[in-house]
Amino acid sequence: MAKKKRDTKMNGISSNARGRVRTVTTVMNGRGRASRNRGEDTGQPQRRPFYENIHCHQKAKSFLICSVFVSDSKVQTEKKNLVHKSSMASLLKIVSVSPRTSLSSSSSTTSVHSRPPLAPFFPLPFTRSRIAIRAAGNQVDEPNQQTKTGSSFNQLLGIKGAAQETNKCKLRLQLTKPVTWPPLIWGVACGAAASGNFHWDFEDVAKSIVCMMMSGPFLMGYTQTMNDWYDREIDAINEPYRPIPSGAISENEVIAQIWFLLLGGLTLAGILDIWAGHTFPTIFDLALGGSLVSYIYSAPPFKLKRNGWIGNLALGASYISLPWLAGQALFGTLSADIIFLTLLYSIAGFGVGIVNDFKSVEGDRAHGLQSIPVAFGAETAKWISVGAIDITQLLIVGYLLGAGKPYHALALLVLTVPQVIFQFQYFLKDPEKYDVKYQASAQPFLVLGMLVTALASCH
Repeated sequence: MAKKKRDTKMNGISSNARGRVRTVTTVMNGRGRASRNRGEDTGQPQRRPFYENIHCHQKAKSFLICSVFVSDSKVQTEKKNLVHKSSMASLLKIVSVSPRTSLSSSSSTTSVHSRPPLAPFFPLPFTRSRIAIRAAGNQVDEPNQQTKTGSSFNQLLGIKGAAQETNKCKLRLQLTKPVTWPPLIWGVACGAAASGNFHWDFEDVAKSIVCMMMSGPFLMGYTQTMNDWYDREIDAINEPYRPIPSGAISENEVIAQIWFLLLGGLTLAGILDIWAGHTFPTIFDLALGGSLVSYIYSAPPFKLKRNGWIGNLALGASYISLPWLAGQALFGTLSADIIFLTLLYSIAGFGVGIVNDFKSVEGDRAHGLQSIPVAFGAETAKWISVGAIDITQLLIVGYLLGAGKPYHALALLVLTVPQVIFQFQYFLKDPEKYDVKYQASAQPFLVLGMLVTALASCH
């Protein structure tokens, strides 16, 4: 090769350009092997060229030498292109919104679900996307926040602060709210005790367990699942992480669960009537009546819960009176004094129902439900609640004194005192913040007082 410098032109650009250029030489031999040698820097650094120059020459038949000169400005240009492409991809991800989310809570839904064939008496169609949009519009990161900070124990009990769950069995259990079962189970026990005919043998224990299953997991589970169904839009505001508004469970699965629990509870009621030898289906009628009250409490056009007074009284009767009467009818007969006492305790149940209304004030107000806290304000509603609970028990104390049961009356009065203490310690300070702690502390004394009253009525 000649030593003097040769200028080769490619695409009209001279290779004898000024600037600092890195030279990479690749030598390919006939066997396909390659070796790379880095050349020396040439020229003085004045400016960075923006071009590529390929200088090729053939030294022999078996060798090919290619010199590729790549400028730093080309690398910078490629980096800018990558940043531009990344920015465009991020913009496209923001603009592309899935059907289950929306940039605004007022956006219209893209699809409307028809009423499933399994729910002939449920008049409202259910659209999961609409509920998900409302939940996202009010609290965008709530489901993720609940997933990280929610409690699995709360999820199983079906109370506020539950963790997000995907297991269908756990979701179905959450819909039934097991935390609401104990008052009904205890009501059955009080009715059995008040009958005076309960014995600690296998048959009576088995009867009482079946009656407790009917009242708690089945009929109360039916009530709570149906209430969640009709409150799905309210829950999208108050508790958007619950199974229905979050879309974790489908509408057909919810309706199938409602039917299963209702029919299962009524079937157990019929079995108990046969088992007890009733000629008139007393327990079945109580179960059917309670189911009807639960339906008109939650469902339009009646929707008793729209009115705080009527709704909570119906709730108190379902929680206390009906289970007590079912347990009494299973082992004995219904009497006027027992009906009177259970109705009095329904007023206490009315007060307990107000405690649960404080956590739903925002959603109730948005949907026009006149719960006691919405209608009267939080401060007045607190005193209505504690007044209904405490005055009811004091009235029953007076009734027991008049019936010649002074020791039972004294025991009930003693059990009322810690309830008042916990009311001032928790509930009257902040009913929304301390509702769970208050009920966990005070309600055991309330239900023990019910048992004392039941034992007094059987002697």
